[in-house]
Amino acid sequence: MNLFRRAQATKTAPKDAIVRLRESLEMLEKREKYLQTKIDNELKIAKANVSKNKRVALTALKRKKAYEDQISKIMGSRMTLEQQVMAIENANVNLETMNAMKAGADAMKQIHGHLDINKVDATMDDIREQMDLANEISEAISQPVNFGVEFDEEELNEELELLEQEDLDARLLDTAGVGVDLGQVEAAPAVPKIAVPAIAQPPRPTRAQPVQSEEDAELEELRAAMAL
Repeated sequence: MNLFRRAQATKTAPKDAIVRLRESLEMLEKREKYLQTKIDNELKIAKANVSKNKRVALTALKRKKAYEDQISKIMGSRMTLEQQVMAIENANVNLETMNAMKAGADAMKQIHGHLDINKVDATMDDIREQMDLANEISEAISQPVNFGVEFDEEELNEELELLEQEDLDARLLDTAGVGVDLGQVEAAPAVPKIAVPAIAQPPRPTRAQPVQSEEDAELEELRAAMAL
């Protein structure tokens, strides 16, 4: 158990590893600059003693060569550290991406855990049923209210025909009654005609008017009444 806990304690987070690698790169960069300064100094010494003291110049060149070897090794180490940093950064990006994708997948599973195609179909059926009910209610509300009285159209039409027939019979009876009373009705007095002066209207030849008996007059009035 203790070994397992120590193993957990020695784990390094990706961000911490990147920080340590960058610190190492910075240290190697400073070391490389320092060695480059040494190389430049030894080169100056070699140039200054190339004709005066060849032994000193040769020793300076040897030290210069040793410094260059160290710089070469440092450059290799820096290249390795930089590759590690890039690899860890890419791995960390991939890890964060995978974690985000996993969180999204878990969220979708949680959402779809409460839904399935049967529940969706049932919900849509409920919606359609409620919409149909709402339309029926709207149509029912828009209909005129008869307060519980239902009318039979055929019965009303039959009653209307009976009323029309009664009205027609009454009119015929009224007409027949007028014919019966015509015998007791006296002839209406003739309307006096206005005489027109001879100057305003020339005299016209008059026809002999036939003499109309009282029976003929009553017959004419009866015909006029029947024509109404």
